[in-house]
Amino acid sequence: MAAQSSAGIQTLLNAEQEAQKIVQKAREYRTKRVKDARSEAQKEIEEYRQQKDQEYNSFEKEHTSGNKAAEEQADKDTQKQLDEIKQIGTKTGPQVVEDLIKAVMTVNPQVPDRKV
Repeated sequence: MAAQSSAGIQTLLNAEQEAQKIVQKAREYRTKRVKDARSEAQKEIEEYRQQKDQEYNSFEKEHTSGNKAAEEQADKDTQKQLDEIKQIGTKTGPQVVEDLIKAVMTVNPQVPDRKV
């Protein structure tokens, strides 16, 4: 009877070890599936990001072309105004400096009126 009991215990131990192996394989399989799902999701996210970047760039290119012409015109107008200001400065600059020096150097002393 002891031998039969010992054989039954050994069978149960073997079955338990086999069950542990099956559970371990299932865990490994689940872990692998999760990793695969993460990498696939990351790949899809990157593809989506690239697609949206392309859409944004094409939208930006399409809508900024009109702005380019306006920017160029504004740059031309600004440059023209700057040139006019420089020309006026070149023309009247020496006279302004002379007037400033004259104003600083010419002293007109006056006696203040004291009313006490």
